[in-house]
Amino acid sequence: MAYWITAGIVAIALLIWAYNALARMRNVVRNAWSDIDVQLKRRADLIPNIVETTKGYSGFERDTLEAVVRARTEAESGSHSPSERARKEDQLGQRVTQIIAVAEKYPELKASAQFLRLQEELAITENNIASARRYYNAATRDLNTMLDSFPLGWIGALFRFRKEEFFSVDTPDERESPSAKMN
Repeated sequence: MAYWITAGIVAIALLIWAYNALARMRNVVRNAWSDIDVQLKRRADLIPNIVETTKGYSGFERDTLEAVVRARTEAESGSHSPSERARKEDQLGQRVTQIIAVAEKYPELKASAQFLRLQEELAITENNIASARRYYNAATRDLNTMLDSFPLGWIGALFRFRKEEFFSVDTPDERESPSAKMN
């Protein structure tokens, strides 16, 4: 009889430990996703300033500016899965890169203190996004590994824990981070 009581206590303790470990890791993933969201919002907030700064220079390509504004709107609309959000954010990053590239044709814009400051803020934000992505993906990997292992996988299934999706890009072109450098 004492054997069964001891085995039951050990099983309950294992169940509690496993549930808490999975819940803790799920919260780490959620927090990491929130960090990405903050950085993406910061980048999105910089874009109107970049657009307004470049708009002031006569002849600046209106199509480029409109494409950036459309990409920003798409990236911020609704809630997306991490992979869908990554795809939309990478498209936005490519559009912002186009503004920077087009700005090369405008020496007055390249010399603008405000434009240079915005470029620097954008570069810092892009680095922060990359760092937040790495952390989120590491946390996601750890949670998914826990859910793939025994006995955590069984306990996770019992309590309906689910694997998380990585925040990654799908095409080689999208894997290049936008550059905000001026020559």
